[in-house]
Amino acid sequence: MSRSTTTPAPGVHVPAPGGPGVRPVAAPRIVKQRRRRPGLIALSVALIAVGGLSGAVLYSTSGQRTAVVVVAHDLPVGATIQKGDLTEASVALDPAVKSVRASNAQSLVGQRAAVDLRAGSLLSPAQVTKTALVAPGEQLVGVSLTPAQLPATPLSAGRKVLIVSTPDPDAVAGADGDGAGNAPAAAAPKTLRATVVAVGKPAVGTGNVVVDVAVPTGDGPALAARVASGDVALIAAARDGS
Repeated sequence: MSRSTTTPAPGVHVPAPGGPGVRPVAAPRIVKQRRRRPGLIALSVALIAVGGLSGAVLYSTSGQRTAVVVVAHDLPVGATIQKGDLTEASVALDPAVKSVRASNAQSLVGQRAAVDLRAGSLLSPAQVTKTALVAPGEQLVGVSLTPAQLPATPLSAGRKVLIVSTPDPDAVAGADGDGAGNAPAAAAPKTLRATVVAVGKPAVGTGNVVVDVAVPTGDGPALAARVASGDVALIAAARDGS
């Protein structure tokens, strides 16, 4: 039995077996299952937990603020601290920073500044003292001085000074010479070490300033006598007292 075959004419498309519109089906790909690593998963979870804990601790630490005492005005060494000289601020403190808590501010009133205090700075316990500037065995003498008898640098409580005895010019001019017409050799002026306790306001008109100084008890009367005659001047010593 013979089978006839028909050859399509040129340019005529013959559909593939199975009917029109049917495309060959591709073989399914085999998906390889990934191998789980429990150790790596546990490490990742641990790292995430540590990072979260560190962030929480940092946030908690930075959020803890403490109310502390802050200097409201510039105060020179030796100045008596008043309530209005202090204010408070809430800050995050490093444990190494020593400061006075705001709850203890009242205990500072009446104490003295042990160092120069600057406005806006935190106040530490070492910067204040209860020690009076007039120690036992000392006397307080008020020294009235003209602007020419004072240094131009402002004085403050606690400053070490020298009280210099200035001789009377008339007494020096009337002193006897050595017999040959020569004037006597000038003797070194007497000085007295003292500590400034308070400085008054310049007087209107004259500009004279009264400076209260603490001197040894035995030198108080002599200094008062020289002050009465006006034969004194004041020299500010170096900050270290020398």
